[in-house]
Amino acid sequence: MKVARRAGVPPFEVMSILDRVAQLRAAGRDVISLCAGEPSGGAPPGVAARAAALHQANDLGYTSALGPRPLRDAIAGHYRRWYGLDLTGDDVAITTGSSGAFVLAFLAAFDPGDRVALASPGYPAYRNILTALGCEVVDIPCGPEDRFQPTPALLDHAAAQGPLAGLVVASPANPTGTMLTRTELTALTTWCDVHDVRLISDEIYHGITYAAAGAPDARGVSAWERSRTGVVVSSFSKYWGMTGWRIGWALVPPDLRPGVDALAGNVALCPPAPAAYAAIEAFSPDSYAAADARVAEFARTRATLLEAVDSLGWGPIAPADGAFYLYADLADALGHHRDATSWSRALLEEAGVAVVPGIDFDPAGGGRYVRLSFAAGHDAVVTAIERIRAFQSR
Repeated sequence: MKVARRAGVPPFEVMSILDRVAQLRAAGRDVISLCAGEPSGGAPPGVAARAAALHQANDLGYTSALGPRPLRDAIAGHYRRWYGLDLTGDDVAITTGSSGAFVLAFLAAFDPGDRVALASPGYPAYRNILTALGCEVVDIPCGPEDRFQPTPALLDHAAAQGPLAGLVVASPANPTGTMLTRTELTALTTWCDVHDVRLISDEIYHGITYAAAGAPDARGVSAWERSRTGVVVSSFSKYWGMTGWRIGWALVPPDLRPGVDALAGNVALCPPAPAAYAAIEAFSPDSYAAADARVAEFARTRATLLEAVDSLGWGPIAPADGAFYLYADLADALGHHRDATSWSRALLEEAGVAVVPGIDFDPAGGGRYVRLSFAAGHDAVVTAIERIRAFQSR
């Protein structure tokens, strides 16, 4: 029987590594996982309590295709609070995680054959979803000299090879943690508007940033502060720690709203109702405070990890401005291993520490890099560093 070509996209390596971690733990091994972007601790207490009450009431039917209006309005209020943006719930589509938002945005904005530019290294699901939908992925190689972010000059070069229909950016980015300044993001949104290119801005790590408290744009800059022609994607998974709840959102420009609404109703009927109604509580003062306390713990763990980099012989590393990742070049620390993939596999099997090889994020140049997630917590990271140091000394 026929298997569609779109099914031939590579698996997301993080999920494959998590499967192996589960196998080792089931066999009795003590494994520290620094591979998944999953904050420890779970949802804020108020959100969890609200979810329990909703399940107890047992009144959870379908919502509208774009999610319950109270949550859409609450998200609009969040943008007024953090960014000073005047939005309404009409601007917001609730989705099954940010992944659902990307699928809907890509389906509504791009046709098969359209060329869509991505920064490389970058989140592999962008590439794989676009490829499965028949789009042509255009890699924008972004190295340390560009702080691993695209620039108008790089886009000019890519567009010279053929017209672009879209650009996907992330700030803070996965795997690097680098952020676009307001000036840099303004330059990209302006370039997209001038060249009629649809911008998709991944902002799911907003709030997990390491600028000084009270600094301008400390939580991140939203693309909609400059232009509302693009799509902004975010979720409750990272800042609020609600990964398995599978609840995200998109800010959708007016011309895409009918298509996104129709696609959402056909693809998923509606987002997960229990998570959607409980997520309204994420915007309470107590939930913001709980999330900010977790970010402070990320900052402490980040500092410990950065202090260890030189002694591990790693570098250069990407500037970890936000998110909870360290993206490091292992060229001088690979030892007898041929590349970072081999090194990472040996580290997991021999030392019980799971990290992600860079090839998952950069098929061309990621062979020397690894990504560590320090979302697992300070104690886990300290123990992992000790194990890595012992592993490298063998």
